[in-house]
Amino acid sequence: MAVAGGSLEARIEGERGGHTLVFAHYWGGSARTWDEVVRRLPPEQATVRFDQRGWSTSRELPGPYHLDQLADDLLRVVEECVAGPFVLVGHSMGGKVSQLVAARRPAGLLGAVLLAPAPALPAAAVTEQYRQDLSHAYDSPASVGHALDHVLTAVAMPQAVRDAVVRDSLATSGDARTEWPLRGIAQDITKEARRIETPVAVLAGEHDKVEPPTVLRECLLPYVPHATMTTVPGVGHLLPLEAPETVAIALGDFLTTVQAATSE
Repeated sequence: MAVAGGSLEARIEGERGGHTLVFAHYWGGSARTWDEVVRRLPPEQATVRFDQRGWSTSRELPGPYHLDQLADDLLRVVEECVAGPFVLVGHSMGGKVSQLVAARRPAGLLGAVLLAPAPALPAAAVTEQYRQDLSHAYDSPASVGHALDHVLTAVAMPQAVRDAVVRDSLATSGDARTEWPLRGIAQDITKEARRIETPVAVLAGEHDKVEPPTVLRECLLPYVPHATMTTVPGVGHLLPLEAPETVAIALGDFLTTVQAATSE
């Protein structure tokens, strides 16, 4: 589909016309970050996935790569690929992008499920030094491996999944790789988050070192009017990869709840 500066490919699965799940991946991820989650959903469930601007198959799309541009891209995907009501599913950076999109109140939006989302209010730990260090996390296979082992995960992943994560983390343009850690992660979007009208379910990893449950309680929940949070035991930041079954169940439960609410 046509987006600013070029074209973007979306992967559409399931039966169109129902309630669609629209996925937005984390900084360093891709559409395939969601493979194991989607595999656990009912085969008829409509889903839409894509590589965000600057990553994987979208790496050649030009900047800017800031949050507003990513939100524009996500809305474009919805407009082109979704035929009815939809739920946003955003992970980490994708969770912050999803907050911005939900705040725009697009037609058909039923709600959002945010997995380890970057909060609306940047945490106190997001200092200049932290951001500079983070900007080098994906400089090489070795640095990605270090981030996986010491920051991103609390659960050992199969080697094939780990290898895919490393490839995804390196499949980016330089500007896209640094935009999020240097600027996006520190952007205050509390004003926008307060405009969200739909239900929001937040999943937090018990051992998440990037967005700990305590940070989400302090820096996200107070600013999203209808948000509730569940902590997933034993996992870290990469919930779609560490706990895909739990995520799939949570998505099914959320869809059931919002569908019931809209039918009343």
